[in-house]
Amino acid sequence: EHPDIEVVGTASNGQMAVDRAKQLKPDLVTLDLEMPVMDGLEAIPLLKKDHPEMAILMVSALTTAGAQTTMKALQAGAMDFITKPDSSSMAASQLEIKQQLNSILRGVISKFKIRAALKGGHQQSGIKTSPAPVSTSSDSVMARMSKITAQTRPEVIAIGISTGGPQALTKVIPKLPGNLKLPVLIVQHMPPVFTQALADSLSKISSLTILEAADGQRLEKGKVYIAPGGKQMKVVKEIAHNKIIITDDPPENHCKPSVDYLFRSLSNVYKGNVLSVIMTGMGNDGVTGMRLLKRHGAKTIAQDQQSCTVFGMPMEAIKAGVVDKIVSLDDIAQEILGSI
Repeated sequence: EHPDIEVVGTASNGQMAVDRAKQLKPDLVTLDLEMPVMDGLEAIPLLKKDHPEMAILMVSALTTAGAQTTMKALQAGAMDFITKPDSSSMAASQLEIKQQLNSILRGVISKFKIRAALKGGHQQSGIKTSPAPVSTSSDSVMARMSKITAQTRPEVIAIGISTGGPQALTKVIPKLPGNLKLPVLIVQHMPPVFTQALADSLSKISSLTILEAADGQRLEKGKVYIAPGGKQMKVVKEIAHNKIIITDDPPENHCKPSVDYLFRSLSNVYKGNVLSVIMTGMGNDGVTGMRLLKRHGAKTIAQDQQSCTVFGMPMEAIKAGVVDKIVSLDDIAQEILGSI
């Protein structure tokens, strides 16, 4: 029913999906995890091998087992996922699926339109292949940074990320050393259950302690705290230490957890002593919070367009002029370590 989408084929199992994808060459495949003959997890590497630019959207059960398998799928190359509805009626289930799809398809459609324009030798208005509204090589930025260095020694690292996040985080978090002298806070747009699965999967490949954040936790160096899905996470200041507060406050930018919600609290507690990073994802969550941090002199990093699954959140931060450095996914960890 989506006006910008044409369904070119369907398949009832993973092997059939792989075979038909070779013939039909779709831009996007929705892929169930549980299928006969070949399941979704087996199909992903075969689909990506023949069609590396194909977007794969997983359809996952909202269970612990489903979340763990979905993390494997995302790390194997799936772009994002939607959850199977548990509504009592077909009409309610269809509406829930439609709402989830519409949210994701906005970013997917934009990405393919940009790609098509660039392949045709054109550039979509306002978007460049190498965006650099803010460049650390410019005299003005370097001058500003030299003035604030003394008061902006980071005490915490904060990462905001969405579509493509689980796979991107596997390229960043394992490169941070186990003796990291700062805590790391992550807001990954995800529903409940899946953020715990994300923490578990990252723990297996990292020397850091990685946790789904809990209310009242004390911030400690060398630990990574992931905001729980469906909740908001903020940091509050106490006399002896700073701690995490988990709330059921409303969504911001249609997101819960929200990057802006976390960044705003960090600007109150740490002022400019924050290293904030905006990575792949659609929408503009995190821009307002990063602007607040930047006013205090915080250091800011954005992922570049080429390495983003969806260049939405980083693009909006760059356009807003609140980014100090734009780097590729492979260089983000090195940039973080060089900034602290």
